[in-house]
Amino acid sequence: MTASIIVEDVSKRYELGALQRETQLRDQLVHFLRAPFRRRPPKEIIWALRNVSFSVEEGEVIGIIGRNGAGKSTLLKILSKITYPTSGRVRARGRVASLLEVGTGFHEELTGRENIFLNGSILGMKKREVIAKLDAIIAFAGVERFIDTPIKRYSSGMRLRLGFAVAAHLEPDVLIVDEVLAVGDAGFQKKCITAMEDLRGGGRTVLFVSHNMAAVENLCSRGIWIANGSVRLDGPTHSVIESYMATFSTAGSATSELSAAEGRRGGGQIRYTRVEFLSSDGDLQTVTRAGKGIVIRLHYRANEPIERPSFGLKICTELGTVVSDTSTWLHGLDIPLIPPGDGYIELEIDSLNLLPGRYQFSLWITSCVQSYLYDGLENIVHLDVEETAIYGSTRRIDNRYGVVFFPQRWRLQGIGRGGAIAVSSAINT
Repeated sequence: MTASIIVEDVSKRYELGALQRETQLRDQLVHFLRAPFRRRPPKEIIWALRNVSFSVEEGEVIGIIGRNGAGKSTLLKILSKITYPTSGRVRARGRVASLLEVGTGFHEELTGRENIFLNGSILGMKKREVIAKLDAIIAFAGVERFIDTPIKRYSSGMRLRLGFAVAAHLEPDVLIVDEVLAVGDAGFQKKCITAMEDLRGGGRTVLFVSHNMAAVENLCSRGIWIANGSVRLDGPTHSVIESYMATFSTAGSATSELSAAEGRRGGGQIRYTRVEFLSSDGDLQTVTRAGKGIVIRLHYRANEPIERPSFGLKICTELGTVVSDTSTWLHGLDIPLIPPGDGYIELEIDSLNLLPGRYQFSLWITSCVQSYLYDGLENIVHLDVEETAIYGSTRRIDNRYGVVFFPQRWRLQGIGRGGAIAVSSAINT
């Protein structure tokens, strides 16, 4: 087969603070006169990518996975020619369309219709080709009423839908899609997945970045795991996902120390230090049983007074499907001030209605005053949920039956127009 994308020994470095350097002669003279003999601090170099190499055949759908900050988005920007590598080279055959951020490639002052034609011309399409796809693009995006409205008046969801519709329908040879799909609703995500499957069936290449391992496994035949700016593993999707998930920090006990956790984000003025899982009676536990109550105790250390913080956590399946996403802000809890020092906050769940399996927890602390992240830990600890007699019977139930269960009961009185019926057992919850 013919290679659609070839990445050869690509590296990308950034200089911290480089954007603050004076580029005009006037600014340089002013700073020299103020401090003629001041030595400038050495530049801090960060390598976002180091010696990345792989190739993609025509018609392949590749899932690119990895933790936040691993270099995935930098790689996609290089493939999309938004930025260029420090060393190495990238070759791509044919038209390349990318959707890396909401509204990528849109001109704010142009209408939705005008932006469709603009994107088509950027891809090298003729006007009649765009016209032939115009109705399908508008219908897919669901923005018929606003197609002649300037893009600057669109909501983020409308921009997302139109951006993906343009990228998918203007017949690119290579489609690059970042995690941006996660902000769409379930119905739109399903349409996007279907569109990418159609592209695969048409022999086109798709690069798909997502933290939803279920979507990656279902859509992609091959996976590439990026870690610390390098390719950690390249192979069949299922094998790559299993190896990737195995690296997540695991709770070998009821207490997980987080002080030295790797890959955390945020300013660090306040950080999580430990997570404890307790029963409703306050006993530490390494596992819990489906339907039982649980208390999640989140220990923290504040290095300075923190005004109006929000503590949050997200529970996901091992394949990345979000089960629950919650925070103190979402519950309307206003914490005026956290003093310096150690402390903890608890989340009490009366009934953990999860079917048996292993669930990953991500944690964060943000500011309610401004959009600011103090601490962020992705898939940092897990909890195992064991089987129990959920429905009052002795029959085994596991994750083949879904993710969650609900209190429920079957009523049989209506069988035979309300007549008597012999039932071996009644199951109530």
